Amino acid sequence: MLLPPKDPLSVTFSALADPTRRDILNRLRRRPLTVSDLAKHYPMSRAAVSQHLSVLERAELVRRNRRGQWIDCAVTPASLDEAARWIEKQRAEWNDRLDRLEDHLGSAHPPGTALNAAANTRSDTPPGPPPRRTSHRKAKNHD
Repeated sequence: MLLPPKDPLSVTFSALADPTRRDILNRLRRRPLTVSDLAKHYPMSRAAVSQHLSVLERAELVRRNRRGQWIDCAVTPASLDEAARWIEKQRAEWNDRLDRLEDHLGSAHPPGTALNAAANTRSDTPPGPPPRRTSHRKAKNHD
C-alpha cells in the first residue's frame, strides 16, 4: 500500500499532479471564487470539487474563507515558492552537469581531430562544419 506523502514538497507536487486541481489553481489565480462558482466549470459534483480543494488546502496552495453563507477560495500567494526553488535548483544542477559534459566532450574530441573529421565525411552528412546545436547554455542565460 502506498503511503501518503508527509513532507511539504511531496504534498505540493502530489496536489499539482491532478489536472483538475491545476485548472482550479489557474481559475483562482485570476480572482477568488466560491466552491459553487468553481463547480460550474467541471463535470462533477460540488462535493467532488470540494474534495479537490481540500487536497489543495493541505498543500497550502489554496485557502478558504467563510463569508456569510458562501465560502470563498483563493490561491495562497507564496504557496509555490518552495516547489519553484526546488525546480530551479534541479535546473541549475542539470545545466551545470550538461556544461561539464559538453566541455569534456569538446576537449576529448576538439575540431579537426581524426574522429571529428571522420564524422564530417560520412556519406549522409553534407560537407562542411557540423550543424550547430542549440546549447543549453544559451537557454540558461535567457532564464
